[in-house]
Amino acid sequence: MPCEGCMERDNKSTDPTMEFLLLGFSELLCLRVLFFLIFLIVHLVTLAGNVMIFIAVVMEPSRPPMLFFLCQLSVIELCYTLVIVPKALLSLLVVDGSTISFVGCAAQMHLFVALGGAECFLLVAMSYDRYVAICQPLHYVAVMSEGLCLRLAVACCLGGFAVALGLTVAVFRLPFCRSRRINHFFCDVPAVLHLACTQSYTPELPLLAACVLLLLLPFLLILASYVCIAAALLHVTPSVGRCKAFSTCISHLVITLLHYGCATFIYIRPKSSYSPARDKMVSLVYTNITPLLYPFIYSLRNKEIRGVLRKMLRRNKTAQLN
Repeated sequence: MPCEGCMERDNKSTDPTMEFLLLGFSELLCLRVLFFLIFLIVHLVTLAGNVMIFIAVVMEPSRPPMLFFLCQLSVIELCYTLVIVPKALLSLLVVDGSTISFVGCAAQMHLFVALGGAECFLLVAMSYDRYVAICQPLHYVAVMSEGLCLRLAVACCLGGFAVALGLTVAVFRLPFCRSRRINHFFCDVPAVLHLACTQSYTPELPLLAACVLLLLLPFLLILASYVCIAAALLHVTPSVGRCKAFSTCISHLVITLLHYGCATFIYIRPKSSYSPARDKMVSLVYTNITPLLYPFIYSLRNKEIRGVLRKMLRRNKTAQLN
């Protein structure tokens, strides 16, 4: 469906001096303060959890590949929340919504997609790490060398930022309607595409291509890794050994399902089914609750993380006693 006011196109819709209005949660007048306090607490706990994991891993002299990838995941989640949450908190304080410039909106969209894409690729690298650890345990140290882990980390970031750049450029080259009111709390791709003054499905093609590269392709690679892992575990005769090997994958599986479940619901669908209210609620989970759960999932399920955190706490206690 064309957006409101599409019969009148703005010839300056690609002017970098133009501004968008983020409506945020303007309809929740009574619950504004409550939501602000909840999101602020969630944001602070998320930052504290990811910073704690990052510091614990950095202070560990011997870092196995999984800890290295977890450290990168924590950095991505830190940047991820800092890109989205401050503007969302501001939208709860301003009654009529907060303005964001053309360049600011494009930068926010690019960083959001880039960090999300880097996380998708990183989940593939982590699934490959689990595949080598379970299917080729004797060659694990040789295969998952420090050099390979570093190259995989750089490739994840570059891949995410390259795809995000192409998608952002394609979206912000579109002609926008005179009504530049984004019914969202940040510049999400479907919300900005909803303002495009076009009745065709052509503007959705870059989003579709990005979904294939950032969601479908990584998910198929992760699925292939776990198919190989499942096939290898079938040959493990003691059930205790099988359960122990599979338990090392549970944290990664939970985070993969959370990440891909929310992202698939938001992005893989036609523009005609866009629902601002529903998208905002799903995005709340995607940008606030999911990053909050990541540190808890890994600190509770990952033996190496628990060991590193215990060491860090012991060092702090020793330093206080001294």
